[in-house]
Amino acid sequence: MKYMENIKLQVAMVLMLEVVALILLVALGMGDIAFALVIILVVNATLVLWILYTVQNEKENRSIDISRILGKEAKGALEYGQVGILTYNDQYEVTWVSNFLLERDIQLVGKKVTAFIKQVEELFQGDRDTVIGTYNKRVYEVSRKDQAHVLFIRDITSYNELKANYEKESLVVGMIHMDNYSDIQAFEDETTLTNINLNLRQPIVDWAKDHQIVIRRLRSDRFFLVLNEEIFKKILDEKFDILTYVRKKAAEIDVNITLSMSFARGHTELRELDTMVNDLLELAQSRGGDQVAVKESGDDVKYYGGKSEATSTRSRVRVRVMAQAIKEIVMESGNIFISGHKEMDFDCMGANLAISSMVQSYGKKAYIVSKSGGIESHLQEAMNYYDAHLSERHIFISEDEALKLMRKNDLLIVADYHNPSQSNAPKLIDKSERVIVIDHHRRGPDFVKKPILVYLESSASSTCELLSELIAYQPGKSNISEVEATIMYLGILVDTNRFKMRTGFRTFEACAQLKKWGVDPIEAESLLKESYDEFESKIKVLKYSKMVNDNLIVSCVDDSEVLTRSLMSIGADSMLSVKNVEASFVVGRIDETHVAISARSKGVVNVQVIMEAMQGGGHFTAAAVQRENMTTDELCEELYEALKKYLDEEDLVYESNLA
Repeated sequence: MKYMENIKLQVAMVLMLEVVALILLVALGMGDIAFALVIILVVNATLVLWILYTVQNEKENRSIDISRILGKEAKGALEYGQVGILTYNDQYEVTWVSNFLLERDIQLVGKKVTAFIKQVEELFQGDRDTVIGTYNKRVYEVSRKDQAHVLFIRDITSYNELKANYEKESLVVGMIHMDNYSDIQAFEDETTLTNINLNLRQPIVDWAKDHQIVIRRLRSDRFFLVLNEEIFKKILDEKFDILTYVRKKAAEIDVNITLSMSFARGHTELRELDTMVNDLLELAQSRGGDQVAVKESGDDVKYYGGKSEATSTRSRVRVRVMAQAIKEIVMESGNIFISGHKEMDFDCMGANLAISSMVQSYGKKAYIVSKSGGIESHLQEAMNYYDAHLSERHIFISEDEALKLMRKNDLLIVADYHNPSQSNAPKLIDKSERVIVIDHHRRGPDFVKKPILVYLESSASSTCELLSELIAYQPGKSNISEVEATIMYLGILVDTNRFKMRTGFRTFEACAQLKKWGVDPIEAESLLKESYDEFESKIKVLKYSKMVNDNLIVSCVDDSEVLTRSLMSIGADSMLSVKNVEASFVVGRIDETHVAISARSKGVVNVQVIMEAMQGGGHFTAAAVQRENMTTDELCEELYEALKKYLDEEDLVYESNLA
C-alpha cells in the first residue's frame, strides 16, 4: 500500500500549493476570481490524469513483478486453469489479488492473509506447503511459493464433494459367523434350534436390513455382507452393537453362541477384498470369537469387541486329524528343530519337551532351541534340577548352532507363540522353509509366514494341554517320562493360576493324561515355591498397588526397583485375589533399558485388548507389553490412558434399535 500513501501525500501537497497560489493572487490585487478558478481546474485535471497514470503504471509494474516471479507462460496457464493469486508484504498484508478472487467477491487487499482462511497460518508456521479451508461455504486449497510473497488459490469445492461421495460409496465387504452354531445344531433338539433362529439368526438379518446392508446366507452359520463406507462408519460408531445383542440373547436362551465378524475395505479389486475378508474372519475366530476384525488395504488389522472368553471348539476328531497330519509332515522331513518364545516359561518348555519326545518316537532327530532368548528363573531352577535326566533324552542348542545345522528339508516347529518377533530364534524362522505352529494364544496380526500347518486353539488353557491330547492320539506307545510330564503339568498349573482361570473339562482331562505318564504334583508344587527374597520382592510389588474404577488394581513399582518377569506375573496373580478386583496390572523395570507390564484378568476384562492398544499382546486373561527407553511413571500414564479408553468403550452399549 506504499504507492497509495505516496499518491495521497502528493495530492495533499498540490492542494496546498493551489490554496497558497490563490491567496497570493488576492494579496497582489490580481483578484480575477474566474482566472484563478480556470488555473485551479487545469491543475486539478492535470493532477487527475497524473494519478490515473500513476495507478495504471503501478498496476503494470506489479503485473510485471508477478510475471517475473511466475513467468508469463505460467501466469497465463494459472489464469486459464482458474488458479487465483495473491501477493502480500512483509507484514503479511495482501497487496494484490487476481481476478479469480475478485470474481468471487473476495476482497482481501489491505487485510491480513489469514482473513481469507485461518489455516493459512500453517503455511508460515510449519513445514506444510498446502492447506485446505472453507470461505463463504466453498472449499479452497492454498499453496505457498518458496522465496516469494505469493499464494496460489484453487477452488476445490466440486472435487471435495466428489471425493466425499466416492469415499461414502466405496465398497466394503463383510462376513458374519455364528460361533459354535454348527456344534449346537448337531446335538440340540428342534425346540432349541427354533429359539436360536427366532432370537439370534433373524435379528442378524433384521440388523443388516435396518442398516441397508445386502446380506446373503452362505451356510447355516455364516452370512456374506455388502455395504458402502458410509454404512460401515455408522455401524462402527454404534460399536457393532449386534455383538452385544447376540451375546445377551444367547445367554437368555441358554446357548453358547457369539458372533465373529470381519470387514475388508479400501481396495478396488473385488477378489482382493474377498481374500481379505476371509482371512480376517479366520483371525477373529482364532482370537476366540465374539469380536470384529477390520482391515483397510495397506493398514493394520483393528479389532473390536472380544468381551467374552473363548470357548472350546476343538473336537476329538480334529485332534486326531491334527495328530496324524503332524506325524506325516514329520516323517517327510529331515531333522526337527523346536523353538520357543523369549524368556521361556514352563508351558513353553513343557511343550518343547513333549514335541521332542513325540518326534523321536518316529525315529527323527530333534533339537530344542533353548540356549538363546532367555529362560524364566523358576524354569531355570527346574532345568538345573532335572539336568541329568533331560540331557540324556534331549538335545538343547542355541539359535546360532541351529542355523548351522538346518538344511532345506528340515522342519521347524514353533510352540506357545506365533509372532516371529517373540521367538527366541527369529533368524531360524526366516531361514526355515517348512514351519508348523502349535499355540493357544489368540491370533494377532503378526504371524509366521506361510506355515505348512497351524494348530492354534485359543480356547485351550495352555500349549501343554494341546500337546497332551496330540500325543495321546499318536499311534504306538507314548514316550513321555515322569520328569517331562511334571514340567508339562507345571505349564498348565502356571498358565491357569492353579486352575483358577481358563480351565475347562479338557484341561482336567489333560492333567489326568499327565498323571498316567507319572506326574508328581507334590514335586511340581515345590518347584514353584518362592524364596524369601522373592516373597519380599512380591510384598514390594503389592505395596505400590492402587485401585482404579473399583474393579481394577494397578501397581506402578518405583523406577529404581528391578523386577523379574515371573515376579511381575506372581504379583499380578496375587492382586487378583482381592475382593471385587476383575483385572490387575503390574508396571515395573525389568532391566536398565526396558520397562514392562504384566496384566491378569478373571475373565470379565479383556486384558489382551488393553495391552494390544499399547503395542503388546497376549491372551484374554493374561497379557503383557514391553517398552524401551521409558520410565515406569511414563508407562503407567500410558496404561491409565488405555484403561480409561477401554472403560469408556465398555460403558457404551447400543441396544435401542435391536430391542
